[in-house]
Formats: sequence, C-alpha cells, structure tokens
Amino acid sequence: MQYENILLEKENQIGFITLNRPAVRNALNGETIGEILAALNELEQDEEVGVIVFTGAGEKAFAAGADINQLTTRKSVDAFASGSMSDVYRLIETSKKATIAAINGFALGGGCELAMSCDIRVASENAKIGLPELNLSVIPGAGGTQRLARIIGKGRALDLILTGIF
Repeated sequence: MQYENILLEKENQIGFITLNRPAVRNALNGETIGEILAALNELEQDEEVGVIVFTGAGEKAFAAGADINQLTTRKSVDAFASGSMSDVYRLIETSKKATIAAINGFALGGGCELAMSCDIRVASENAKIGLPELNLSVIPGAGGTQRLARIIGKGRALDLILTGIF
C-alpha cells in the first residue's frame, strides 16, 4: 500500500511506522490514523517482524496531537466510530508484537496517547510530553486518562490531566 502521511519500513525483525507530516508537527488527522491502522495490520501479519517502533519525522515532533482543523468538523460520537484513534491505540496496546514509542520533540494530546499505548516509551532530550486538552476544555479522548493512570498512578494522573502541567 502507498502511504501519504506515514512511512512504513522494515529492517530485520523491526517494523518502523514514522508519522510523516513534519510541516504540521505530525498532527494526527483521520487519514493519518487510517494509514497507521493499515500499516499496523500489515506488520501484525508479518511473521518476521517482532517489534514495531513508532516515531515522528523531523526534529520538532513525535506527534503534536489531533489535527485541530479536523476537530472542528467532528461530533463527539465520532470517537466511537470504527477505525477511530481509540480503536487504533487499543490495537497497539494489545499488539502481539512489542511496541516502542521513540519520542522526539512534541508528543501532545493524541501523540502522547499514542506513546502511552506502546509497551515502551523512549524520549529524546528535546521531548515535550503532555495532555493539553484541558486548554481546549476537553479531556483526553483516546484512552489517555486510563492509560496514564495505569502508568503513573491515579493521583499523579489526575493532577497532570486537571492542571495540564507536565
């Protein structure tokens, strides 16, 4: 399959999914989520691949979150649609392969949730990680509240989500 918003590469037993929209800090729009889903399914079927690494193109961002331009056209029930960000992150979280988020630059909102859905997170020195949805008067919508609480504990997760300070 030909991808426009991601790069899919395989090297030895490692599959790499690189978010490739550096001009918009690898913002996650519907097309990008669909491509991640297709690439993930392809790597899941590949018996030679044992590890899947997610990263972002460029030096500024892993994924700066949901594409705000598309958020204005969405309805709240869209979060439950098949192939939604929640579905894709659940597939990553339950993958038979080991998953790694190689975080370079911003991992905000949906980008942070993508990183949290992986088994392992490795951050560069310039990584900035957070759930700034509070600034938009919403809470993380793709499982971020539950994943964060499981990773760092409920009290600390509530503090970070409700204050927006990471």
